[in-house]
Amino acid sequence: MEERTFTIIKPNAVAMGVTGRIIDAFLQDGFRILAMRLVCMSRNDAEKFYAVHRGREFFSRLVDFMTSGPCVVMLLEREDAVAELRRLVGNTDPARAAEGTLRRMYGENVTRNAVHASDSVENARMEASRFFREEDIVVARYEPKEE
Repeated sequence: MEERTFTIIKPNAVAMGVTGRIIDAFLQDGFRILAMRLVCMSRNDAEKFYAVHRGREFFSRLVDFMTSGPCVVMLLEREDAVAELRRLVGNTDPARAAEGTLRRMYGENVTRNAVHASDSVENARMEASRFFREEDIVVARYEPKEE
């Protein structure tokens, strides 16, 4: 079943110059990009986005990191998008992520793990709505021309 998920290419991955490689990995894995934007999160935006972690010892570090540079936010679509994206990005801790996963390849630690991936369809919808309006979403299907 086709579903949508949300992802963020985090500031460390953008700074390392691997944004294109990560996007290519999404495309090679069958994801379609429905919306994409380069953003610099304000402290307020990051605090709201990660509000579920408020009160945890790492919250301030996470907010500082996510506001330290540009990020690429994306709405993706494919069959079983949430589970498949989480498989592709790997464990939150890059040291424990499987070989070939994006976090294993580009992550530095649990906070600077290169890529955010929504954990449910509902959260993906909510997270995406922080960055995209409905009119920002483009659903296009490639249909080869007959010759």
